[in-house]
Amino acid sequence: QVQLVESGGGLVQAGGSLRLSCAASGGVFSSYGVGWFRQAPGKEREVVATASRTGGATFYGDSVKGRFTISRDNAKGTVYLQMNGLKPDDTAIYSCAVTRKYLGIVMSDYVYWGQGTQVTVSS
Repeated sequence: QVQLVESGGGLVQAGGSLRLSCAASGGVFSSYGVGWFRQAPGKEREVVATASRTGGATFYGDSVKGRFTISRDNAKGTVYLQMNGLKPDDTAIYSCAVTRKYLGIVMSDYVYWGQGTQVTVSS
């Protein structure tokens, strides 16, 4: 079983940046695809960004394309989400997850989840 712990969330003004981290333990990290998801109050969880086992292939949700970047360091067992140009609509709980697929782009692909970290963007 893989344990995932997110960090790096917080309060930021619109237009600002944050970098989220997700540290994995308990499994062979490089054998999993990874993803970031978010859920805002009153809304369904949505995919933000995903990356393949090597990080060579990525997928982004339409609302974050060009602003967010997903990356991973398999030696450190960590996946990152660099978020630039933040907007109030980006306010949500951000969670990371892993999939046994090479590149998962839907939530049902993912088997282990972290608890999440809160990101709040003020206008």
